[in-house]
Amino acid sequence: MKANFDLVTIGTGVAASTVANACRQAGWQVAIADSKPFGGTCALRGCDPKKVLVGASEAVDRVRRMKGKGVESGAGLEWRELIRFKRSFTDPVPKQREESFAKAGITAFHGRARFIDATTVEVGEHVLKARRVVVAAGAKPARLKIRGEDLLTTSEQFLELDVLPRRITFVGGGYISFEFAHVAARAGAKVTLLHRDAQPLPGFDPDLVSMLVEWSRELSIDIQLETTVEEIEKTSRGLTVHASSKDKRCDFEADMAVHGAGRTPDIEDLGLDAAGVDWNERKGVKVNEYMQSVSNPVVYAAGDAAASGGPPLTPVAAYEGGIVAANLLKGNHAKPSYLGTPTVVYTTPPLAAVGLQQKAAREQGRKFRVNHAETSEWYSSRRIGEKCSGYKVLVEEGSNRIIGAHLLGFDSEDVINIFAMAIRLGIVASQLKEMIFTYPTRCSDLEYML
Repeated sequence: MKANFDLVTIGTGVAASTVANACRQAGWQVAIADSKPFGGTCALRGCDPKKVLVGASEAVDRVRRMKGKGVESGAGLEWRELIRFKRSFTDPVPKQREESFAKAGITAFHGRARFIDATTVEVGEHVLKARRVVVAAGAKPARLKIRGEDLLTTSEQFLELDVLPRRITFVGGGYISFEFAHVAARAGAKVTLLHRDAQPLPGFDPDLVSMLVEWSRELSIDIQLETTVEEIEKTSRGLTVHASSKDKRCDFEADMAVHGAGRTPDIEDLGLDAAGVDWNERKGVKVNEYMQSVSNPVVYAAGDAAASGGPPLTPVAAYEGGIVAANLLKGNHAKPSYLGTPTVVYTTPPLAAVGLQQKAAREQGRKFRVNHAETSEWYSSRRIGEKCSGYKVLVEEGSNRIIGAHLLGFDSEDVINIFAMAIRLGIVASQLKEMIFTYPTRCSDLEYML
């Protein structure tokens, strides 16, 4: 079948859906295609289902922390029931998303999209001619190029486990490994985490990361740093993860090894070369300041598939989708700004950041003061038995602007938004200190951080 459209969108996640719906509302004839169940990574295989697991882990952790403080202990995770609960969120999504496209008048295609020329996309037996094409295909686990890589369990597969293995080794020290390691450890698994560099979670403040690593080890998570994984081998006892550390070979026995060493744009088989679209395997489609392909003006990209300079986060993907839609409908005029974009590692407790770290601020020649403290003895931590909490805030001298904020502890994922708003809108530290927050809350601690 051959058909003509004003817009063909590749992917059905938040970036793709944002563009498709906006253009359809403007009267465009829109098609959308995805080879995976409709809904995208966040709703089906990433943020949302992960946070369901994290929420249960937090509940168990809070009960355990309050043992001897008026709360009886004994709470635990029942993995099969937890996964069943998680599926109550994810299972309805593909049908709901497809129905929403149909209601909006968007033509949906199931199958892997592939460019056959600069303006034409093939999806199975369907040939779609388009005035514009948006690539928003999301991301996939990065290729590690090690022997036995096919034996690794992906984060998507981890979220579908009906039974949690007894021994789990996580390869890599990023978001995925730390978040799932904390859930698995509280569910009773023996957890090992291997990271090739001296510091995991490189996008976060080193001092707070060190606190989180120490706390993770207290939870019996075996974190091995400066340890490079070289091979995964299947054995009669399960799996052996072969690694090296400081010129010394070390082996780790596991029932499951999980890929947590980063993700890359899922675009390599889209036929981008046939469309004259420049792209990078690790960064995505090369785009200009308007999210438009630098080599094919018909094509735009958003979310994890775009080499935009924005962090690979769901809110950023939705934001970039809005930017692309605005430029498609009204001509190139909108440019993304990532100033004040917060990010969170959903460990228990969570680690959050926005703005600059000290090293980056110094490299930019900024003059600033640093407010930094470990806060486990603060009332807000003690009342919930929180033993791992702290903060670091960077305030620019002269302007009094907040240029970086880093938080560790419960509710950090929410409190960081106050700092993000201040950075993005130019609210200075003295103005934040004038705020009257509800008390006693984590937000009411802000005045002591500034």
